[in-house]
Amino acid sequence: MKRILSTLTVLALFSILSSCSAQPNMKSIDNKITITPPAGKAVAAFAEGCFWCSEHIFEAVVGIDSAVSGYAGGTVKNPTYELVNTETTGHAETVLIYYDPKLITYSELLIVFFTSHDPTTLDRQGPDNGNSYRSIIFYKTTEEKGLAEQAKKNFANSFKNPIVSEIKLLTEFYRAEGYHQDYIEHNPGSSYVRGVSIPRFELFKKTYEGKLK
Repeated sequence: MKRILSTLTVLALFSILSSCSAQPNMKSIDNKITITPPAGKAVAAFAEGCFWCSEHIFEAVVGIDSAVSGYAGGTVKNPTYELVNTETTGHAETVLIYYDPKLITYSELLIVFFTSHDPTTLDRQGPDNGNSYRSIIFYKTTEEKGLAEQAKKNFANSFKNPIVSEIKLLTEFYRAEGYHQDYIEHNPGSSYVRGVSIPRFELFKKTYEGKLK
């Protein structure tokens, strides 16, 4: 079950797509972005279901400067949202996090990850089904890989079912289309935002013991 957009959002997207082509844009676009952080900053990437939800959650945490919605973990170059939703690209909806390591550590980001979604549901998060919604911790260094493996072990007893989150090397990240960025902020009236995103965010706030903005 894919996300249910509000009527106004669907009409707006249909208008945009219709002005470009009679068919959805299934062609790749040049949307690969660097995963090298600015001076004094660091980057991390996580997939945990809907990137609209994840972006909103991570950006609420102290020490995180911004989060970019996009795609990672697959084999197709420069994927589009439509391509990823065919569940054939191997990509998962992912957020690339830019953060200040003086204010928050990678280990703390892992806590945010495990407290902001259900890591025990295979290829699913809430109402969203498919491998593009699977749970992944992306790492860039062997140190981060070790921290991810340890965090997965530490949280094992926090859930009734086994954690199925992948731990995967981050090699490339592709930025999602513009309308996905800060989607919740720009579409507060969306039925999906009201029914799924906001309840998930409120649950996170009750669970997470770190600092929020």
